[in-house]
Amino acid sequence: MADNDATKRTRSSAVYVISVAAELSGMHPQTLRIYERRGLLEPARTQGGNRRYSDADIAILRRISELTSEGMNLEGIRRVMRLEAENVRLRNELEQAREIALHAIAEAERSQAASTRAAAGGDLVPLRQAVAVFGKRPSIFDRD
Repeated sequence: MADNDATKRTRSSAVYVISVAAELSGMHPQTLRIYERRGLLEPARTQGGNRRYSDADIAILRRISELTSEGMNLEGIRRVMRLEAENVRLRNELEQAREIALHAIAEAERSQAASTRAAAGGDLVPLRQAVAVFGKRPSIFDRD
C-alpha cells in the first residue's frame, strides 16, 4: 500500500517537515526560514502552523542553491525566478495559441475543400491551400 500512496502523491504535495526539506536540499533549516521570510519560498502550513515542503519546494531550494553558488544575491535570485516563471507561463500561452491557430487553419482548409467540392459538383478535387508568408508558414507555427 505504500507504493500506492507514493504514486498518488503529486509534485505539489507538501509532505516534508523542515528538517527533511533541509536535508534534501542540502541546506540548514534556518536558511529555509530565511528564504521564506525573504519571499523566495512559501511552504504549506499544517493547522498547527508547522511548515510542510513539497517536491516542487525542494526543486526551488535547489535552484536557489545553484544561483547563490554562481554569486547571485537574494534579490537577484528573486528576479531570476520571477522571470523564469513568466517565461514558462508565456511558453504555455504560446503553445495554446499555436494549437488554436493550427486548429483554425485545419478547419478553414476543410471548409474550403468542402465548398470547392460543392461548387464543382463534387467532380473536381481542389488543390490544397495553406497560409503562406514568403513561401512558408509563419514562424509562430515552428516548434522550438
